[in-house]
Amino acid sequence: MTAGMDRPPIDTSKPHPARVYDWLLGGKDNYPVDQRLAETLPPQARGIAARNRAFMQRAVSWLAGRGVDQFLDIGTGIPTAPNLHQIVQAITPSARVVYADNDPIVLRHAEALLVSSPEGATDYVQADVREPEAILERARELLDFSRPIALSLIALMHFLPDDQDPYGITRTLVGALPPGSYLVFSHGTADQHPELEQATKDAYKDGAISLRMRTRAEVERFFEGLELVEPGLVPAVEWYQDEPAPKDELSGFYVGVGRRAG
Repeated sequence: MTAGMDRPPIDTSKPHPARVYDWLLGGKDNYPVDQRLAETLPPQARGIAARNRAFMQRAVSWLAGRGVDQFLDIGTGIPTAPNLHQIVQAITPSARVVYADNDPIVLRHAEALLVSSPEGATDYVQADVREPEAILERARELLDFSRPIALSLIALMHFLPDDQDPYGITRTLVGALPPGSYLVFSHGTADQHPELEQATKDAYKDGAISLRMRTRAEVERFFEGLELVEPGLVPAVEWYQDEPAPKDELSGFYVGVGRRAG
């Protein structure tokens, strides 16, 4: 873990997506302003968040089982066990993981909780996804960009409106990865529950947080140039590999894993 970082102040007057997500997952590392926003979301939001996180756990476990031992997780959020490095290092103890997030509270918890196995390594980058080159530069200090890397963008890009170029940012990040690398991706959508869309948008708008839910066709664009791993781009509960099928429940996310061909 990187030491000696400057500690930016935590703004508790405004809600932050990472802390709202923490509340939805049953965490305690949030503030009243985050709780107030979360409580105005549709009641289904907690289950939707849990099913999205379960997808992440299945996907990175599968990748680690296939020999991927380097992970770049952007939009980490507040650590909620099991964390990505715990999952992959349980399979490959020597795995290396770089986390990146722009919320100062994530840094505080990352320093204390995102502790690697003795054989592996973790690092944390205080950075914003809208500055992808800065993240990549820091990630190169720990990760070997001559070997496959799994890039994780979970529940992140729907907080970037179109004018912030989420597709271009994703292309920059994926374009820096060597052949054989993967993109693990989830994105909020209203396709499966249009009746919840307006209430969800209104809650985040009241908290001054941009939210741009996208259709299946719009989410599929994030995988341009990649080979989608079966079962393709699907609702969160429909993506699984060797484990039993998850319970068929409401999913507010499209998810997928894409591979960069050699």
